[in-house]
Amino acid sequence: MDDVVALLVIATVYSGHVLVWPLVVACGLFAAIVLALRLDAPRGPVGVVLAAATWVAVYKSGIDPIVVGLAAGLVVYASPAARAQLERATDLFRLFREQPTPELARSASVGLQAAISPNERFQQTFHPWTSYAIVPLFALANAGIAIDGSFLRHGFTSPITLGILVGYLAGKPAGIVGGAVLVTKLSRGRVRPPVGWVAVAGGGAIAGIGFTVTLLIASLAFHGTQLEEAKLGVLSAALLASAITWILFRATALLPQNLRVRALLGTAELLVDLAVPVDPERDHVRGSRDAPVTIVEYGDFECPFCGQAEPVVRELLKDFADLQYVWRHLPLNDVHPRAQLAAEAAEAAGEQGAFWELHDLLLDRQDALRPPDLISYAEELGLDVERFAEDLRKHAGAARVAEDVDGADLSGVSGTPTFFVNGQRHHGAYDIETLSNAVHLASRRALMA
Repeated sequence: MDDVVALLVIATVYSGHVLVWPLVVACGLFAAIVLALRLDAPRGPVGVVLAAATWVAVYKSGIDPIVVGLAAGLVVYASPAARAQLERATDLFRLFREQPTPELARSASVGLQAAISPNERFQQTFHPWTSYAIVPLFALANAGIAIDGSFLRHGFTSPITLGILVGYLAGKPAGIVGGAVLVTKLSRGRVRPPVGWVAVAGGGAIAGIGFTVTLLIASLAFHGTQLEEAKLGVLSAALLASAITWILFRATALLPQNLRVRALLGTAELLVDLAVPVDPERDHVRGSRDAPVTIVEYGDFECPFCGQAEPVVRELLKDFADLQYVWRHLPLNDVHPRAQLAAEAAEAAGEQGAFWELHDLLLDRQDALRPPDLISYAEELGLDVERFAEDLRKHAGAARVAEDVDGADLSGVSGTPTFFVNGQRHHGAYDIETLSNAVHLASRRALMA
């Protein structure tokens, strides 16, 4: 929101006489940038030419061309990798593996890149340049001020410095907290922050840190001594906002646990990422059916990362009595050719009441998932082998596996293992410490609900 408002302020307040035709050309070129992003085309010369031409057109129109960069950043979308794109990338890489030619190498590279959204690709490409070159150079060129006693005495009594301090240290928290309160009241609680009000206030307080866009607007609005006073206000606000935020959360940490949890986590019901709710009558469930915390894993029996996660899940179930765990199938058939049949085998064992027993064997013996191996596991578990083999031959569990795959697609899951904790997607690592922290947090939220 800061960048959107800043863009509008720069375009409307700090523009001189605006020429219509260059602005029309700039809008057309910007539309071409948006279209190129949607078509995934702004690579190399195409992106450079469109961006440079738009910058020149905006400059000729009389509007500060910095708005081009801000606007372009706002339209670069991010999205999770879709299964269809991942499967296409796999097929392209397989073709290259079979015939390693330069043409197929290029196709495989393009296919892999296309599976990742432009936002993530651009961030990966430009992060070193922006973090280690552009932003430091901007800071050196724009943030420096000569500090002495006389300047500080004058600066901290200047309306410009004081105005910026009040705007950041009081206006930002008031705007963020007040906006959240207003929306909550107007919606009668249907729309409200998913965290506690202290956390909202902390977010408002830390928002008092401004830098690049703030200094940019200051350089457009002021010159000379006034610009120095504005920079002093911006830098001082950043230091004071950090200190205020630290004090707020440090004071919150001293509260009794129940009050602290309510203040930070709130009691609002969180948005749910899991498209298909857990159904104990249908899903394969381990642990207490009445547990306040439920972990759902979309997994693949041939996936080595699922095999690594399995002991972690076991330890979680041992450490937390108030936890239930659900396994759902997501065989990645394009990279794991035996995963589909292994999933159907687990369902066949489930028909005989031995889903979890075979589940554990399959993840423990991921290098042996051929049909004879699956039959031998059924014998080892004392199942009705003839019935088990017949279910495998008829693919009796395929429909159930397909239902899980459809649910994964609806939830935006494209890789394994993917975990959901009380319906919220778990991002990041799945080691015991990380997942334990996620379970603790979900448990506290459940107690406050």
